[in-house]
Parts: sequence; structure tokens; C-alpha cells
Amino acid sequence: MSTAASDNPQAGAGRPLPKKEADLFKNVVKHYEMKQYKKAIKQADTILKKFPNHGETLAMKGLTLNYMSKREEAHALVKQGLTMDMRSHVCWHVYGLLHRSDRNYNEAIKAYKQALRIDSDNLQILRDLSMLQIQMRDLHGFMVTRHTLLTLKSNGKPNWLAFAMARHLTGDLRGAISVIDIYLGTLSEGSPELDRGFESSELALYRNSLLAEIPNNYEEALKHLDECQSVVVDTGALITARAKYQLKLGDFDTAHSTTLRLFERGTTDDFRIQSLYMLCVLKINDEKVVDEALRLKGTRTLASYLPLTNEQKQTLRTAYREELAPLYPKSYAVQRIPLALMHDQDELVAALDPFCRRDLTKGVPSLCSELGCFLLLEKNGLLVKAEDPVDIKEHPTFQSLVKMVDGYVENLTACNKFAASDETEEAPSTLLWTLYLRAGLYELEADYGKGIEMLDKCLEHTPTAVDVYELKSRLLRKAGDMKAAVEALDQGRDLDRQDRYINNQTTRYMLLAGMEEEALKRISLFTRHEGNPEQNLFDMQCSWYELELAACLRRKGEWGRSLKKYSAVVKHFADYSEDQFDFHAYCLRKVTLRSYIEVLRFEDKLYGEDYYFEAVSGIIAIYLHLYDNPDLLKNDEEPDYSKMTAAERKKAKNIARKKKKAQEKKEAEQKEKEAAQNGSKNNNANSKKGGGKPGSDVVEEDPNGEELLKKDPLEESQKFVSIVSKFAPNCFDTWILQYDVSIRRKKYMLALQALYRARSIDSERSEYISRLVDFSTKMNAVGDLPGPVGTILKEETPHLLDNKSVKEFLDAAVAKIGQTGSKATLPVRTSVAKALVDTKAGSVSTAAALILDGGISAKGVSVQSCSDAFAVLKSFGGEAASAADKWVAQVKERFPLAQSLS
Repeated sequence: MSTAASDNPQAGAGRPLPKKEADLFKNVVKHYEMKQYKKAIKQADTILKKFPNHGETLAMKGLTLNYMSKREEAHALVKQGLTMDMRSHVCWHVYGLLHRSDRNYNEAIKAYKQALRIDSDNLQILRDLSMLQIQMRDLHGFMVTRHTLLTLKSNGKPNWLAFAMARHLTGDLRGAISVIDIYLGTLSEGSPELDRGFESSELALYRNSLLAEIPNNYEEALKHLDECQSVVVDTGALITARAKYQLKLGDFDTAHSTTLRLFERGTTDDFRIQSLYMLCVLKINDEKVVDEALRLKGTRTLASYLPLTNEQKQTLRTAYREELAPLYPKSYAVQRIPLALMHDQDELVAALDPFCRRDLTKGVPSLCSELGCFLLLEKNGLLVKAEDPVDIKEHPTFQSLVKMVDGYVENLTACNKFAASDETEEAPSTLLWTLYLRAGLYELEADYGKGIEMLDKCLEHTPTAVDVYELKSRLLRKAGDMKAAVEALDQGRDLDRQDRYINNQTTRYMLLAGMEEEALKRISLFTRHEGNPEQNLFDMQCSWYELELAACLRRKGEWGRSLKKYSAVVKHFADYSEDQFDFHAYCLRKVTLRSYIEVLRFEDKLYGEDYYFEAVSGIIAIYLHLYDNPDLLKNDEEPDYSKMTAAERKKAKNIARKKKKAQEKKEAEQKEKEAAQNGSKNNNANSKKGGGKPGSDVVEEDPNGEELLKKDPLEESQKFVSIVSKFAPNCFDTWILQYDVSIRRKKYMLALQALYRARSIDSERSEYISRLVDFSTKMNAVGDLPGPVGTILKEETPHLLDNKSVKEFLDAAVAKIGQTGSKATLPVRTSVAKALVDTKAGSVSTAAALILDGGISAKGVSVQSCSDAFAVLKSFGGEAASAADKWVAQVKERFPLAQSLS
């Protein structure tokens, strides 16, 4: 920033300053940029004493005060300065910077553009504008601004790279390549930018990635790799790209040789490279299959993603046995992957036997999870891991594993050997881990009682095995005894107090059990001891804890506090989005363009991430619940005693008195807690220089979420559902949320669209069935709506019901569920049963039979789904009382440890 200087003694508003004051103003800017804010204020006040209406000085003083956490005073001064000198680009620039600090980017862009109308060639303003444009994804504007910067300063390397990237982001791949080529052409021979080094390497690989993004341009991209390999230092990335291009071009033999070069560099345990090797061996170059296979995570490979024929499996097994195994005998991936290629069940078990023995001898707790990866099912033309206990129990591989592990347990118990014919005895710990593995297999098939018995044997054998406590607590939780689960896990945690993972798991289980105060004490063991632990967790952006705490408070009906915690997670994601701002200039300067593009693409999908979706779902659920039950926020109002009998009035007054007393006690404890925390903060402030970060005590602002409860429920719900519908359109739950909000807002077209989108993703889910019946019933009640909306609704609604009435649709669903071998889950049975009674399309006995007859042995059975089914049976009234009792008996038999179904 700079301003014109002059010897004009009449300088003031809109006029240049005399030389002395102009020099002082330059010092103000200098001190501000060096973050010497007090000196900047002092110099500005010196100028303002003589020229109190000098707009640029007022603006700079305001901007400085803003960074001293004096926001209101800063805004007033900047606006005053702008009023005094509206023709100053400095004032408009400062006004934009002020809006930028408030994250009001659209207003900041407007201010920058106004500044550029006055000084169109100001490089600093252009740079600031370009960063805001890429932040807001105004890609066309970003390209125009970067072109202007390049024109004004063509010797700046970042300007060339930014303009190339701008063309890339707008889809002009050839244009981006052309810009890079022109830039390289401006460099003289012997220039350091052309030598082998990180920056020249990254630029070459970025140009190559642009060539690869052009459809069917792999030949040119491959040729470019040969040309630039002399400057590339990331040899691994170069060889990987070369192998991918060769594969997609169908040059399988060369791609195979290139992949072997990657293995020579020590990537044999990179399962994505293993997938690349498999594609080469099988000669598969379908672009979609190749891209998906190379994006698989963990230990998943092509063999666990795509159903392969027996011939293809044999080809791969031969390749691994004859080519890779002799070269890399100790590679975990080379040993494990062939196991997934067995097509004969006996052969697979025979191959898994030494694999299991080795890990049991070593004491590998994750062995059960590893074995679960072999339980694959084909679904929609792809392989997926079996998750439901019904599928797992029926899986032949699982049955063989159970038989094999049972044999281990029997022999180890009898003679300390895996098999009676073995020569050497095993260490005592082998029996422990074999019992542990058997308990894990019981967990997979949902036989939690036997699993817990097996783990008790483990603890008799070795009472200090922390992993056993962790698994036991998980089985107890799934079995429905949350209190015992917490006790078991906390007992294990106490054996190793330095283990952060087990401490976090204990915290999570305590929150699931509704013990938020105890949970805070546990998590505080790994936070800073001074100050408020919750504030520390917020500063660390510990989203999992805040989500679990929010869910805990929601179950207790503490709506405001729950909203506060969910909103904290939403705030974290806003910070993640804001954090990218710092990288716009840094990545261009450091030439990390490939990583920069990945970051931008990740940020474009940021609000579709799981944690954000969970937080938004919780917020919407609370707001919709409060909208449906407005009396929940009227607990503090005095009840109408005049309509009560004497006994009812006495009871109501006693309840009100107890509530008031409890509330007063809670408020007193809260004040005492806050006083202690404030005292701790004051002590810390006295012991440290500078104090805390401005605005860091976010947790203490409205701790009970009272301000959040005052907001309009439907308006807030719509705000959040519009975000997830944009960023997570392929998620089924997105459209269920969209429906729930839209139907309450009487936006029937949006509700119809949500149902269509949900059906396209999964039409068998219970949530879809219940919303479909609800929508059809409401449309019948509303009748014909006027105009095009009514016409579309009348035409499209029957299509969702397969051109049937609601009764016919439900009758068909009942018939489908009643078929032999039906795969209807318990939640689906429950939804159809509820819909039958709610719409009077069937009798209570028919509805109850849907749940009772086979419901407990269906898929999707858990303590929670059983509890939901029990609630539906109870809602049918006295007519279904016997059915509810029968259901409780069935559930108790399946989950004997379940504490309650209410």
C-alpha cells in the first residue's frame, strides 16, 4: 500500500499529505505489515492530529485495530476513511481487506474491483483479488485477473503458473499447456529453472498430468515423460504414470515390465501398485476399471473388487508364484494376495492355515478383521465385503474358518499344539490369541453371548490383555449392555493409561452410555490441563468427540447443548475451507501444483465428508423434532393448574418444584465451574506473555445453545439440507433429509424430487418405503393442487408406487416379505408393518406377524432395530399387546444381555 505525497499545506480529506506526514504514513503501512500494531497506531494518530479527516490514514488505523481484536471500532474508522476519500484506491483496498478478515468474501471482491477502477494496474490489489476469486471458485474471473497480472509483470514465475492453472481449472487443458510452454521458452539456456530440481520436476509432472487429462491422449503423455525424465526427481511418480499410460494404451508387456521396476523400488506392499500389476497380467485396460482399481484403499486390490473368472484367478496365481514370490519372499502383499485368488474352498482353507498359525503365534489382534476381508459377496457386478451376520453365517469360507479355529482351540487346550500331529509345542500366549480370534468370529456372526464367554476365558488366562477388554466391551455394547461395556473398557484402559486409543474408546463408550461428565474426565487425560478441556478439544478440532457428545445430549433431550456441539463441527469445516486461503499464494511460489490441484478438488467436495454430514444430520433432526413438538421448549412455563384435579395439581406442583431446584443446582454448578476455569485462565494469562488468541473462547459463548434454539427450525434445516444435497448427491440419506424438510415446508415438488433421487440409489431401504407411503398419503389428503405443480404431482406420484394404490403397494410388499427365502431386513418389515396400520391398509395382526414371523432371524437385526420394532408394536395399542410380549421374548433369547427395549 502506498499514497501520493505532496507539500500541500491544506492536505486533508481526499488530498495528498505533506512530505513529513506522507513519510509517517509509509511507516504506518510498514509497521502494519510487520505486525507492529502499536507503533502503527501511534504513527497514525500523529498524522490524524494534524489531518483528522485524512481518509487513507483513518482506513489504515481501522485495519490495524481490526488485528488488535477491536472489530467495531475498526469498521467505524474504515467506513469513515472511505467516506472522506472515496476516490482513494487505498481506502477501497483496506475496506476489502477488512471484509476479507470477516470472511465476507463477496463484499471484499466488490471493494477490490472498485479499487481497481481507480488504480487498474495495482499489482497487490490484483493479487488479493485473484486469491479471493479462486477461494470463491470464480474461475473465469480468476483467469481474467491472472492474465492481467501476467501482462503487467511477465517476468514473475508465479504469474505464469497461476495463469496456466487458471486455464486448467476452466477446462482449457491445451491452453494451460501452451502457457507453460511459452514460459519455458522465455528462459535462457542454463537457467536454474531448466535444471534438474524439485520445482522444475513438479512443473514437468504437472504439464504431463494436463496431457493425461485430455481424453485419449496417453500416447502424447507417454512421449512427454521420456522427454522430461532428465529433470524429474520424483522417479516413483514418473514410473507409475508411465505404467498407467502404457496399460491404458494396451501395451501390456511394457506396462508389466514398468510395474516390475516399481517393485524394485520397494513398493511391493503398496496394494494399489499390486492392482496395477494384476491389470497388466490380465491385460485389462478398461479405463473405468483401471481408475477405480487404482483408487482402492487399504488391502483391497483388483482381486477383491472385480469378480474374476477361475481362469483369470489361475493366471494371477501363476504370476505371483513364479514371478513375484521368488523375488520378494518376505513381502506381505505377495504372500496375502494369492489367498484371495483361491477358487476352491478346501484349497483356500489349506492356504489360510499357515497364515493363521503364523499370526496367532505372533499375537496379531487384527487377524479376525483380516480374515473378514475374504468373506466377499457379489453385488451389482462388483465384490463387496459381507457385513450382515446372516450373510456371514451362510458364507462357506466363514464356516470353514470356524471349523479350523475350533480345531485350533481344542488342540491347543489339550496339548499346546495347533494339531495333534505337530512336533513342536506353542507358547502359552498362542492359546490366548486363538481364543481371542474365536471370539472375533462369534462377533461376526452376532453370537455375542458365546463371544463374551470366550473372552472371559482369555482373561482367566491373561488378565492384563488390554485388547481382550476392548473386544469384550464391543461385544457387550452390541449385546445391549452398555453399562457393562463401559466398565469392561475402563478396566482395560486402567491397565495402560498411556494408550490414547483405548482412552478415546472409553470416552466414546461413556458418551454412548450417557455419562458425559465421566467422559470429559477421561478425554481430559490427554488434553492440556490448564483452562477448559472442552475449549482445548474445540481448538484441536476433535470432531469425533463433539459428535458423540452432541448425540449423547440429544438422546437426553438437551437440545440447545446438542445443537451447540453439532455446530462446533460445522464451524471446523468452515475453518477447513478458510484454511485453503493460505495455500493459494504458497503453492504457486513453491510450484507444488499437482498437490495444489488435489487440495482444491478436495475442498470442492469438503461439505460431503462423513463428519460434516453427521453433524448436519443431527442439527436437522433436532430442529425437525422441535418443529413437530413445539411444547418441548415450553417446559419453563407455568402449567394451567385450573384444569387439574386437586391430586393432579399437587403432583404437578411437586414436579415443578423439583425441576426448579434441579435447575438452580445445575446453574450454581455451572457458575462454580466457570469461575474455576476463569481463575485458571487468569493465572495462565499472568504467567504467559501476550495472552490467548483473540476469539478462542468459542465454547463459552452461549454454552447452552439458547441462541440456536431461537432460530427458525425449518429455515435452518433448509439451509443445511441445501448444502448436503449439493455436495453429497450420491448419498441416500441426503434425500431422506431433503424429503423430511421439504414435506414440512409444503414444498411438494422438492419432496417428490427427493423420493425419486432416493429410489435411484436404493429403493429397498426402510426409510424410503416409509417416506413414500407418507408422501402418497399426504398427496391424497391435499387433493389436486392448482397449476403445473398439481399436474406434475398427479402424474408422477403413481409412478413411485408402480401405478398402484397405497393399499395395493403395501399388499405387494407384504407378499414379497412373506415369500420363502425373503431377504427383507427387520427395519423394512417394521416400516411396512407401521405403514399398514397407519394407512389402515391391513390389520394389526397382519402387521404384527410381519415382525414376529422371521423378523428376529432376518438381516439388519440389532438391539436398536429390535427396540424400534418393539416401539412400533406398542404403538398398535392393546390389540398387539400379546405380540409385543412375544417379540420381547424373542429378543431376549437372541440378546440375553439387552437391558431394555423401551
